[in-house]
Amino acid sequence: MTPVCSAQMFAARRSKFPLSDTISSMRMAEALIPEFDQEMAGVRKHLERLPDGKMDWQPHAKSMKLGILANHIADIPNWTTMTFDRDMLDLADWKNPSRGTRDEILAMLDANVIAARQVLSEVSDEQASGTWSLANAGQIYFTIPKMGVMRTWVLNHIVHHRAQLGVYLRLLDIAVPGVYGPSADEM
Repeated sequence: MTPVCSAQMFAARRSKFPLSDTISSMRMAEALIPEFDQEMAGVRKHLERLPDGKMDWQPHAKSMKLGILANHIADIPNWTTMTFDRDMLDLADWKNPSRGTRDEILAMLDANVIAARQVLSEVSDEQASGTWSLANAGQIYFTIPKMGVMRTWVLNHIVHHRAQLGVYLRLLDIAVPGVYGPSADEM
């Protein structure tokens, strides 16, 4: 299966959206697609390095297990859909997915990326300007604009956990892939 989020796809999208007046005519959510594609390509490269058979490994007792972290990372693009199809997520009703193998985790990532890109290409500025709340058992933690959710709880959040996964890979003596250029393992 060809990866859904590849560096080639990002380069193709970038050539379609040169930094010019084209961007100013795009809807807010649609303007995130080139950045989303780039970050998802880096995420996929990291998840491709997951060692099956080590999903219960954790670097410290207070750290997430590798499999839990990988599932969380692969699920984060799904928050794009949840951001725009509802106005609140109550964590009491939320269950983190649990896929057992690298291939299952990659399949979940690919499906979530496809769905997220579709949502980003269709969301109106009116929808993107709406607000979204995160709650737990009815207690609202915060309410922010949906575009803020995309920036903080999808893009920044996945970059944070991708970096965390990079540390896990390093500690497991697995070559860390480059994201914004070559990694030390690729030089």
